[in-house]
Amino acid sequence: MRRPLSWVLGLSLLTLSFGCDGEADPVDGSVDGLDASADADATEPDAGPQPLPPCGTDSEEAAMACVEQSRYEADLTEIAQPRSPGTPHHEAVRELCATRLAALGMEVERHDYGTGVNIVGTLAGTTAASERVLLSAHYDSVPDCAGADDNATGVAGVLEAARVLASTEHARTLVVACWDEEERGLIGSRAYAERAGADGDDLRANLVFEMIGYRDVTPGSQELPEGFDLLFPREVRQIEARESRGDFLAAIGDERYSETVAADLVEMGARVGLPVISLLLNDGLLTSPATGDLRRSDHSPFWLQDAPGMMLTDTSEFRYDEYHCRGGPDDVEGLDPVFATQVIQASVGAAWRALSP
Repeated sequence: MRRPLSWVLGLSLLTLSFGCDGEADPVDGSVDGLDASADADATEPDAGPQPLPPCGTDSEEAAMACVEQSRYEADLTEIAQPRSPGTPHHEAVRELCATRLAALGMEVERHDYGTGVNIVGTLAGTTAASERVLLSAHYDSVPDCAGADDNATGVAGVLEAARVLASTEHARTLVVACWDEEERGLIGSRAYAERAGADGDDLRANLVFEMIGYRDVTPGSQELPEGFDLLFPREVRQIEARESRGDFLAAIGDERYSETVAADLVEMGARVGLPVISLLLNDGLLTSPATGDLRRSDHSPFWLQDAPGMMLTDTSEFRYDEYHCRGGPDDVEGLDPVFATQVIQASVGAAWRALSP
């Protein structure tokens, strides 16, 4: 443990263990069903990579094979500079998102909500265009920090996933977004989610990349808050079976809408040797004051609109000391591009399935 914590404090700090940045409004609710998330699926500790077919568009596995680590790394290197709102590089990354999505043939909106600008690309579906699948990441960083893991990895990952997913038509509509002002309190994603809720958007799956670039295979490198084993005993057993190595992807989502995509992420992760542990929260957990910190990332504004939301993360400071540049520079050199590529591959596979019901 990083510091002694009581059980209640461990509960309230759950999201810190799974890598989130912004603030979200507390929502009143009960704490019924606290054990429900213990039934979430996860890969077995010895899951290994499975062979993929050649790159193509005839299946989700073929699409996964189209993900290129070199493209991801090039974007990561370009993005990973300080980019708090108002800085030149913040604007440059915004333009990178816009131009890249437009080049993929997507209709691009600069969603100006007053204090910032989201970039939203849309590729209309063929037979179920009203149904949407969303992939996103926030493009701002905290001041004076390169924010390589937080969240240049997420933006670079979303752009590479978009390149693959936009290579062919899908039944459902693909939406790809770069959110602004996440570090200031989820302002950009909240503005979009509220508009989508008011417009009645039919969101079927929602994957949010939030720090996907750090892996540590050293035994004991994965920390957890005290009391975590009482809430998520199955997941803790799986982590301990791996000698508490920080080598898995955490997928935090809502039980009501995201169970299928969570299972697909676990399956697709196993295909490329990526352990995925999913934490699915029931309605009681989603609205409990005790788990308010679980809403501190860009998936949570969609929960407030009774829509799906799932955060994919490397667990932030409970594995990565350089989170927000607190323990040192959050730069590219400390990250694992192979791990991030596996995350992108698994996400492409899961999104491909969601786009083609």
